[in-house]
Amino acid sequence: MDNTLKFADSHEWVKDNGDGTVTIGISQHAQEMLGDVVFVDLPEVEAELDAGESFSLVESVKAASDIYAPITGEVIEVNEELEDSPELINEEPYEGGWIVKVKMSDAAELDNLKSAEEYANSIEEE
Repeated sequence: MDNTLKFADSHEWVKDNGDGTVTIGISQHAQEMLGDVVFVDLPEVEAELDAGESFSLVESVKAASDIYAPITGEVIEVNEELEDSPELINEEPYEGGWIVKVKMSDAAELDNLKSAEEYANSIEEE
């Protein structure tokens, strides 16, 4: 697991791109719980995200799961590859399976998220 990633309690990961933007996806643990992903409902570019609010839906053979924004900001890019290859979320949750890139409204929100180690400890306790 990439130690530069931050995690929300709702199993989204955030990578700080170092330029005021972040990349967001769902964790290895989340995709394992979902099973084989068959569809991802992507938000529109320029959509405004509010931390804690649902912005996407990931459907698997088992369930549909809301994806929540770990931070507040504006969507600047969506991973269009997921439209044809939603299984990238299963195969590469931290690489090719990213969902959106967001321009942060407040970088201080990153401090509210868990480190990779804290997140790993929290899912062991479940």
